[in-house]
Amino acid sequence: MKLIIGNKNYSSWSLRGWLACKQAGLSFEEILVPMFGEDWEAKIRAEGDLTPSSGKVPILWDSDGDSEAVVWDSLAILEYLADKVGRDRFWPKEAAARAMARAMVAEMHSSYLSLRRECPMNIRTRHENVKISDATRQDVVRILGLWAEARARFGSGGPFLFGTFGAADIFYAPVVSRFITYGFGVPGFAQSYMQAVWTHDWLQQWIAAAEDEQWVIEQYESVPTA
Repeated sequence: MKLIIGNKNYSSWSLRGWLACKQAGLSFEEILVPMFGEDWEAKIRAEGDLTPSSGKVPILWDSDGDSEAVVWDSLAILEYLADKVGRDRFWPKEAAARAMARAMVAEMHSSYLSLRRECPMNIRTRHENVKISDATRQDVVRILGLWAEARARFGSGGPFLFGTFGAADIFYAPVVSRFITYGFGVPGFAQSYMQAVWTHDWLQQWIAAAEDEQWVIEQYESVPTA
């Protein structure tokens, strides 16, 4: 398998795809293509016949010699890998917990547009006294409410949203990064959860690589001033 990703400092969707591959426990080759660089799409396509992906990252390319699968969406990558290794590797076993985890992941995948626009992922940077819009504040409150419910109802088995590390943590890991980068004040339970995610071995590997990158994308370096 090959996983094509963008810059580790900025690409939140790449982080999700990469964590999904790590969680699957399958070996994969990581190929990083700097976002918005020269010949961005050409470099992605040079890795193989990835026509349906339209230059998106992350892209999982799985070839076993007889067949070839190209998956270009982080949630689709996670579900593809879950089919390969077993869904319990990613999702809680209890039906109610699994239902909530799926809903939380789907909401993360399709929502929080204001938070994403105003506060892009930027692992290397720390901002203070950030001013955010009401819409972004509503996104943050909504996320904290979901975290609180997941932890209270299903988090007794460990420090993560549903106890053990899984799909929900994979999808909210970039949110943890954003909260840290922009200095958002959060309740104690959220601080503990964020610490568990941030110090996870895989996150530490990603963070170290992000800090070593030399690329700077100016549009992701600004501070919210709403």
